[in-house]
Amino acid sequence: MSKPPMEATPAESPPPGAPAGYVELIRDNVHFRRLWIGNVVSLLGDWFNTIALYTLVSELTGSPLALGAVFITKMLPWALASPLAGVLVDRFSRRRVMIASDLLRAVVVLGFLLVDEPGEVYLVYVLTALQVVIGSVFPPAQSASIPNITTPRELLTANALMSATWSALLTLGAALGGFAAAWLGLKAVFVLDSLTYLVSAFFIYRTVIPQDTEEGTKLPVRAAFGKIAEGWRYLRTHPPVARIALAKGTWAAAGGALVYMLTLLGETLTPGATSVGIGVLFAARGFGTGVGPVLARAFFRDRRRWPVLIGACITFSGLCYGLVGGLPWTYAVAVFVVAAHATSGANWVLSTVLLQERTVDRYRGRVFATEWLLVMLADTASILTASLLLEAGLLDLRGGFLTFAAFQVLCGLGWLAGIVPHEQRTGVTR
Repeated sequence: MSKPPMEATPAESPPPGAPAGYVELIRDNVHFRRLWIGNVVSLLGDWFNTIALYTLVSELTGSPLALGAVFITKMLPWALASPLAGVLVDRFSRRRVMIASDLLRAVVVLGFLLVDEPGEVYLVYVLTALQVVIGSVFPPAQSASIPNITTPRELLTANALMSATWSALLTLGAALGGFAAAWLGLKAVFVLDSLTYLVSAFFIYRTVIPQDTEEGTKLPVRAAFGKIAEGWRYLRTHPPVARIALAKGTWAAAGGALVYMLTLLGETLTPGATSVGIGVLFAARGFGTGVGPVLARAFFRDRRRWPVLIGACITFSGLCYGLVGGLPWTYAVAVFVVAAHATSGANWVLSTVLLQERTVDRYRGRVFATEWLLVMLADTASILTASLLLEAGLLDLRGGFLTFAAFQVLCGLGWLAGIVPHEQRTGVTR
């Protein structure tokens, strides 16, 4: 007598609390899939553009301060625009905001085609500032949208995948961008970047993104400032949210300078091919930031351990950069760049998930915009300090790595001593 067909046991399917798989998420969630594909294409173009800009300014000026100014121009205008960006993300359709941002940036980046000689370098700063101000709405809109198009099981996987994608595209885009700039020329790279924004806008156009916010068609200036203040009051009255909003900025207080100095190290490794050296080191950075979130998702699912892990990640990142500064400079230092950014990537994803879970939807755009404000201000301060010290000859490049690596270790220890005890006392798990 044959046995009846066996029913699937719970062990044969993911338990309710287990994160969704990566393939499952992309296969089954069509709206996340479209948002993700658009992000893939746009990020590839962005990293092509970034390597091309660093190479262009480095070759036209040869000045550490001029190169540092490119980093700062990518961050300070973004920081200043972030509060208003958060209001727009919470007030208007996030989908339409992202589409408009893509279309406008597709036009702006074509302006880089006009820069051919040292006297025109000022255009790099003007166009970069315009590009990042227009783009300042995109990351908070995307981060605020992900919880609305995913289930609780999918949320951690979605954020890990977005972070891993950013990292993979940094790895691929930096490596290919370096060679593309050398082989195809900088102008071709800027045209490609413009086209990727158009592709991204197309995929987001086909995505449905619900949101629980007070949508409107008008936003008077006075009301906008009121909404910004309302978002800051929310952070002040919700300490568990405010604490986690500091995580990325704590890393950036020294990390911004360390990433900036990677471009100078790239020139040192390959003096005759600047874009290639920068591309290799930024590819190592990207590979690390991709590996870190995947490992964190696999081995650290208990959210109660995440605040301690964030502090440990910041500290370990500083130690790795200390080795970059102390060891002989060959391409072997890329191993420690990978390790440093594996922990920074884990910090990024864990803090993002905690913020998404702890913040109600109507404030989520402003919270993420405020987080970006803190990150960009920290990045700007550290890069400006490093570039001034290097330009004045008060530090050489090796001394710069060692100094800011030590500061990053102190930032991580400060997080462990100042933030973790509050998390443990309040017993917040989400």
